[in-house]
Amino acid sequence: MTLAPDSALDTIPELEPEHAAVIGATLPIVAAHIDRITPLFYEKMFTAHPELLRDRFNRGNQAQGAQQRALAASIAVFAAHLIDPALPHPRELLSRIGHKHASLGVTAAEYHIVHEHLFAAIAEVLGADTVTPEIAAAWDRVYWLMATTLIDFEAGLYEQAGVEPGDVFRDTIVVQRIDDPSGVVVFVVESVDPGVPLPGFAPGQYISVGADLPDGARQLRQYSLVNRAGAGRLAFAVRRVAAEAGAPEGEVSTWLHETIDTGDRLQITLPFGDLTVDTTAATPLVLISAGIGVTPMASILEYLAAGNSPRRTVLLHADRSAADHPLRERVTELVSALPDATFRTWYRDEDHGYLDLAEVDLPAGADYYLCGGAGFLQSVRAQLMAAGIPGDRVHFELFAPNDWLLDAGQS
Repeated sequence: MTLAPDSALDTIPELEPEHAAVIGATLPIVAAHIDRITPLFYEKMFTAHPELLRDRFNRGNQAQGAQQRALAASIAVFAAHLIDPALPHPRELLSRIGHKHASLGVTAAEYHIVHEHLFAAIAEVLGADTVTPEIAAAWDRVYWLMATTLIDFEAGLYEQAGVEPGDVFRDTIVVQRIDDPSGVVVFVVESVDPGVPLPGFAPGQYISVGADLPDGARQLRQYSLVNRAGAGRLAFAVRRVAAEAGAPEGEVSTWLHETIDTGDRLQITLPFGDLTVDTTAATPLVLISAGIGVTPMASILEYLAAGNSPRRTVLLHADRSAADHPLRERVTELVSALPDATFRTWYRDEDHGYLDLAEVDLPAGADYYLCGGAGFLQSVRAQLMAAGIPGDRVHFELFAPNDWLLDAGQS
């Protein structure tokens, strides 16, 4: 029987003592060379499987090295916990990775591909004299403990969704395109088959969108849902990512903005994501966002407003200006519709400064949901810690492959 997703993360087997000793001794060596190992791993894997770079992995993140750093750090953090269980449990790390994998339709077979090329890269960088059979066996055990935990967790997510592993893609038609004054575009889609409506979702979840680009690649990107569940429709907001500071423009966001309109078809995935509100709770909510990070908050507000929720709700948002604030009008309407909600903004170009929680009356016993860039999240989390907010009350997401690194105080 497939484990429930959460229980799969709570049952990580212990690393055998002989392997733990080897990992403890070699983790610093591997970590010191990880910036050479991971690029070589991806080079080997994409040479053997070019379709993965063309149709699965985010080419923009690959070009900037973000995906490489995320993989390296995730394995290192997992290994460190295995040899020292007193370190924070990697539950949140694994949950975020698992939800993202499920949203991409990742299956167990792909973990074997990663294993083959990752270990070939480790052996090549460190050399056969360093990677003895004993060391190779220990790191192989770490990899498969992590991989098996994720495979079981993802199998539980697929089972919850009522689908076979990887069967998450659905053909849809765009029934509405809304060009927000901020420059963000909201796409509303429904199933091309009226007899098979799109599923519901938890407020705060996201979908992946498949883009068939002019060069023949099929790239996938994840976008937060901004509507409320029901009626068989899903709505997601897309901010066009401009090229800056040496980073390329967002090829999928540009494609969506320039080519997709009402009546066009899109392939999307079923909703996943763990930055979700407990719909059975009555505790106050504090929703804190910056820029396009407001999108999961919009979905949460849609859910609350639909049920006329009496929960005390505080929405705090930081942006460049009022004109740049995505979904500003709709979010304002939703806050006004709630019986006990307040809304505060900080617009940097309008001399409002940066978001400062010292200026806010934070409700006692609240749950906090954060979404924004890495620097913003680090600042807000530091402010919450200084205010004495327990860590288990703070939930966050960053639209990047290494968002969970913020758990460890990294960027």
